[in-house]
Amino acid sequence: MNLFIPSVIRIFVPKFAFERMVTIKKVETKKELKQFIRFNYELYKDNPYSVPDLYEDMLNTFSDKNAAMEFCEAAYFLAYKEGKLVGRVAAIINKKANKTWNLKNVRFGWIDFVDDEEVSEALLQTVEAWGKERGMDTIQGPLGFTDMDAEGMLIEGFEELSTMATIYNYPYYQKHIERLGFEKDADWIEMLMTVPKETGLPERLKKIAEIVMKKYDLHIKKYTSAKKIAKEYGQEIFSVINEAFKPLFGYSELSQKQIDQYVKMFLPVLDLKLVSLVTDANGKLVAVGISMPSMSKALQAAKGKLTPFGWWHLLKALKFKKPKVLDLLLVGVLPEYQSKGVNSILFYDLLPIYVSEGYDYVETNPELEENEKVQQQWIYFERRQHKRRRCYKKEIK
Repeated sequence: MNLFIPSVIRIFVPKFAFERMVTIKKVETKKELKQFIRFNYELYKDNPYSVPDLYEDMLNTFSDKNAAMEFCEAAYFLAYKEGKLVGRVAAIINKKANKTWNLKNVRFGWIDFVDDEEVSEALLQTVEAWGKERGMDTIQGPLGFTDMDAEGMLIEGFEELSTMATIYNYPYYQKHIERLGFEKDADWIEMLMTVPKETGLPERLKKIAEIVMKKYDLHIKKYTSAKKIAKEYGQEIFSVINEAFKPLFGYSELSQKQIDQYVKMFLPVLDLKLVSLVTDANGKLVAVGISMPSMSKALQAAKGKLTPFGWWHLLKALKFKKPKVLDLLLVGVLPEYQSKGVNSILFYDLLPIYVSEGYDYVETNPELEENEKVQQQWIYFERRQHKRRRCYKKEIK
């Protein structure tokens, strides 16, 4: 049965004795989709910590070109007040994740709004109604289509520069969300580690890595050709990620179409010195670590666009004038090799390269706060937890 979602949500404020109105409009045209993407740029254009998404990537993310559309349903909404664009939100149902975890969740993602409680309430009520119409009983977010998208609302670290792969939001977002009855579903933390330039590879880590390599007959595999690594290990890299991440909160296993898309999209732009593969005696991939120079400053300079000269800022950061910070994008170890010290082999390979290339810091991607296996690998380094982000949930009444 199709239920009607009102295009206008009226919110009454008795003390003013008149009706104030937020209008919600579903994105239906390319022009409206551009407005949806650009709203974030406008809201954060003067913020020194926010890092804009690459506009061209966002167009692909919200189109049928996104391989996740095989198993996701989505709608995008804009909020207007007094004729002005004041908010946006994506409503997403990941059918694969819901089936895997036996849930009926509708996700809200790419949510942004001005500091007006009527606006945030109207946006989230719209996602709830859209989800309820499709049989969902819980609203959850911020989440994207899959775990390869940015996820989690920033609740600590507002004066830290964001990264290419994460969300930045103003502090008032948390107050708005919690006022509406949303509760914590999961937290991720992020670490900033100092590259040990003076001391080099920690001796204890070096010994562990060498013992583990000898005990399990494991080997470090390096490449200089993007075509060759894609051909020989492109599929295996993301198969390892699937296996490693499968037990983690809400994970949606990557489809073959997604894997093909990521191999084509990401491997050609990586500095392969900063990619570490660990294989067994038969050449099977058992662990992968992928890092790259931080694109944060370059994306800010490019204002999120490749043209007319944005591409130069990105190319400079990747090839010529590299930043002093690295983003550790992905670390994955096959389940049967976890808790055996295999992670140490990745850093045995990568840390000397970080030092020789002149990097000062390594920033991790978000990691679940209860994921002790991941956090144990940082004990050898000087580090600080500098960000925390949260996924919220609420029962749909």
